[in-house]
Amino acid sequence: MKKALITGITGQDGSYLAELLLSKGYTVYGLKRRSSSFNTERVDHLHESGKWAGRLSVFYGDVTEGGCISRVIADVRPDEIYNLAAQSHVKVSFEVPEHTADVAAIGTLRLLEAIRNAKLDCRVYQASSSEMFGSTPPPQDETSLFHPRSPYGCSKTFAHMLAANYRESYGMHVSCGVLFNHESPRRGGTFVTRKTTRAVARIKHQLEDKLYLGNLDAYRDWGYAPDYVRAMWMMLQQDTPGDYVIGTGEAHSVREFVEAAFSYAGLDWEKHVVLDQRYLRPAEVEALRADWTKAREILRWRPTVTFHQLVKIMVDADLSEVEVKLNGGAEAVAATSQH
Repeated sequence: MKKALITGITGQDGSYLAELLLSKGYTVYGLKRRSSSFNTERVDHLHESGKWAGRLSVFYGDVTEGGCISRVIADVRPDEIYNLAAQSHVKVSFEVPEHTADVAAIGTLRLLEAIRNAKLDCRVYQASSSEMFGSTPPPQDETSLFHPRSPYGCSKTFAHMLAANYRESYGMHVSCGVLFNHESPRRGGTFVTRKTTRAVARIKHQLEDKLYLGNLDAYRDWGYAPDYVRAMWMMLQQDTPGDYVIGTGEAHSVREFVEAAFSYAGLDWEKHVVLDQRYLRPAEVEALRADWTKAREILRWRPTVTFHQLVKIMVDADLSEVEVKLNGGAEAVAATSQH
């Protein structure tokens, strides 16, 4: 039975990845940050299900603490490590650049050093990001130049290059997934996709009337998060480590996403969306679109959910959550988090 360690297990990707690995027979260990509020709702259903009894352990830890990472690796000695921990909100990274770099960049260094010092023979997945490409024109593939436009993108670029360096210097089996935007009903509410679908659900039920957004003209390559965590696992099953761009090959503007979400709920987005200067970034990434040829040819990976299917999945989930709350069904609300 393989053992896997996931940093950032309580996030969108971490929770879907934990489900996938458990379904494949792994014993899964995860790190979660200490918080004064409950932050484990995305994985609580895994603990409560007798299906995974004894094969999932989540404990407090943080990649900003080198001693913590070293202890966890020494105790668990996992076969696979998935480094998903990050301050991943691009706009917020401009406001807390030092923290963003400490987690996403130096946190990766701490992890790689802990693995090396423990002389651990394991396979490592490093969560890289399409934000590393920044202003490089699309389509972007594994050979495209990096020109990040945010502290988050810069931090991810440092971590990505560091992973390649440890792979080449020490022979470590480290693979980087350059994932383009991927969404789901578990996406955090401050990200534009989930912020939009939540607002659609509340406007539909007349609980609010306006949605405040920033740049509507940025183009992104949006996919479905469960598809993307499958690609993470597939990378670590390869005999030779490498870097892989993961996306759909299609780009849609924020405006298109908003229009599709409102239209699906029978609403006119122009009556409800307001441009708010607070949500504009100091430097914008105008267009991201993946060329995922390498992943298709080597991993045999491909996305299964289209752009419009993704919008429908997210709007349906948020509509259901609002309806359940209005009807006072707390247990059913919790069930919607399992999407």
